[in-house]
Amino acid sequence: MWTSRTATALIPLTVALVLGLWGIRRDGGVWRDEVVTYDMAHRTLPELFHTLQNADAVHGLYYVLMHGLFSVFGGDLVTLRLPSVLATAAAAAGIGLLGHRLAGPRAGLFAGLVFPVIPAVQEYAQEGRSYAVVCALVAWATYLLVSAMSRPTKGRWAAYAVVALAACLLHEFAVLMLTAHGATVLLSGVPRQVKRAWSRVAAGVVAGLAPLALFSMSQSEQVGWILWPDPVQLLTFAAMAAVGLRCARTPVRARGPIRLRTLAVPLLTLPTVALLLVSQLKPMYVERYVLYYVIGFALLLGAALDRMFLPHDGPGRSSRRKWISSLSVAAVLVALVPVAVYLRSPESRVDDATAVASAVAEAAEPGDGVVFTPARRRVWTLARPEEFRGLRDVALAQKVTTSDSLYGEEISPERTRAGMLALDRIVVLGDPEGSPLDVDEQEITKRATLRDHFEQCSSKEVTGARIMVYARPGHCSGR
Repeated sequence: MWTSRTATALIPLTVALVLGLWGIRRDGGVWRDEVVTYDMAHRTLPELFHTLQNADAVHGLYYVLMHGLFSVFGGDLVTLRLPSVLATAAAAAGIGLLGHRLAGPRAGLFAGLVFPVIPAVQEYAQEGRSYAVVCALVAWATYLLVSAMSRPTKGRWAAYAVVALAACLLHEFAVLMLTAHGATVLLSGVPRQVKRAWSRVAAGVVAGLAPLALFSMSQSEQVGWILWPDPVQLLTFAAMAAVGLRCARTPVRARGPIRLRTLAVPLLTLPTVALLLVSQLKPMYVERYVLYYVIGFALLLGAALDRMFLPHDGPGRSSRRKWISSLSVAAVLVALVPVAVYLRSPESRVDDATAVASAVAEAAEPGDGVVFTPARRRVWTLARPEEFRGLRDVALAQKVTTSDSLYGEEISPERTRAGMLALDRIVVLGDPEGSPLDVDEQEITKRATLRDHFEQCSSKEVTGARIMVYARPGHCSGR
């Protein structure tokens, strides 16, 4: 039976699904984090287990799930990204139901429709990483929290605990949702026993996450690339927080003990603020780590849109208000079209491993060596390994796929230098010009050897990478 509740779930779900499937292949482009997922999911479970003991344990559960999917459906780009598409659709449905429960059917429908058109949501809806799945789990954990607070039972609290813990095990920073949920519980007019019940459940979630969190601390060097919050990401959060807080001032009729703003404002602000505070001790802030803050934004904007279209000023003024509101919404949607198109191109991501492999194939000659600086850029070889088979990886001691690592193991700086000096030409793969340089001995040795004993023959930048050819003086071929 078609009801308003059904509509507030199914319509946003359908829109999110259509947007997620549109351009899902991104013209064959795949960026380095997705390449890692692709590689890890193709390893055997014993290989995966051994690798996770050395690196990326924080994503271990996600890799195991993707391994299962690849085993059943094969490992192409659609399989890689489809879980994120489906998770975004599920999140949109959950947000629609949340809005319906807290502010009415139309507010729920608007909230569910706002969510999938947010640019950050469209971006991570088409990535082979865990962030969209985590966002969906947080959305449904929030829904289950509201359900448990409204009608407390052991079953509802257990369901909330399971979904919340699953989100945390997929990515540890999902635990920051508890800051928002705790604020909602404290600020809502619920009995003291409900607050105590939530405290026990939250403690259980933290305890369940603790072993993974403690183990992953030994791998904290993996986030050493995070230097300081990206200004663009900070401005994006600040703008959305400002709009959301402005929308929170719109009066919304409460439909139970929990007010929409009491739930949405903490979810919009507190996880990100908490991560920014932690980043004062060690830089940790990346927007995708707390992507789920957009759930609060969608709920607040959905309720505000409901009030914009709700007739309450008399016939004449109501009609004019509807026209202005409709034109404003249409203008925003039109402005988002080029953004949506761009997000479905390879250029929208940090780099494109497929483009890197093609550029190497054009630049390299038989017998050339290849050097990755920094070494972690060796991950680019995993997208199209056939393009690198004729090249000698000068610094490589053990391959990525057999070293229980993400980027392979390298020989000593002295042996790397000797190997480079034994060659006439070297293809060098690195970050774009102006990027921060690694300062460990191995990377310094690579750069010094190239500078002192080779001359640069060519340089080409592709999305997020620079491919250079170096040769001994007099050995540049002119390609």
